[in-house]
Amino acid sequence: MNDDVRNIVLGVIAAGISAALGWLARTCLWRRKLRRKQDFFGLPENSESLLVVNRDPATSEPAVHRFDVFALLELSALIKDCGAHMQMVTQDAPQQGFGERTEFCLGGPASNRRMAAHMAAMLPGVRMNVDAEPGPDRGAFQIGGERYRMEPGVTEYVLLARLTAGRQTRPVFLFCGQRAITNQAATRYLARNHERLSRKHGTGSFVLLLKVVNSQAYGPDLVELVGDVTRAAQAPLPATETARTSHRAS
Repeated sequence: MNDDVRNIVLGVIAAGISAALGWLARTCLWRRKLRRKQDFFGLPENSESLLVVNRDPATSEPAVHRFDVFALLELSALIKDCGAHMQMVTQDAPQQGFGERTEFCLGGPASNRRMAAHMAAMLPGVRMNVDAEPGPDRGAFQIGGERYRMEPGVTEYVLLARLTAGRQTRPVFLFCGQRAITNQAATRYLARNHERLSRKHGTGSFVLLLKVVNSQAYGPDLVELVGDVTRAAQAPLPATETARTSHRAS
């Protein structure tokens, strides 16, 4: 074997080793990224998850708003990417406790009984005005001492929460918006930002308030983070706000 042939053979071997090492490195990075995603969503390979669907409050039939359908499609893609399975049920069907399976709960307390139960149990510092009559406070959030009113199509708010009851339980994700399009905005925000949220919050609980800007022009795509309201949402409402809420209810 002369020097030229030897150099060619060595070059081919070196190229093959480099390609193999590159493939191995990319595979390791991909698997680590996937494990981090699975840990954040509580969805290990072949695990089960639950999608709790609300109903469209604008109809008397048990229908789902088209924007909520789009939100469910976004969540379905996330679950599939994790290699997990899902079961979809209506808001009055779940009979399981908290943390048995990863749960994605969609819609406000007026259209989703499961959401109302989760908020009452785990977010005592949050109230949502569910009055059917038109008014400036219709659909407004009360979070601690702050109130967030919506201007339909211009400025609307949605809560995005990841809640856990301990390390051994699966998380519950809440998408509680003032309108159906804000629910889709929250699911899209989660899909786009789950890596950043995982780095910041790990596998712990958080509650974020998002603002959907000019949805009549931009749909669910223009979303701003108002802030992390975890502490205020998980603390009891101030006494003055509790009394005011009780007075309105009566």
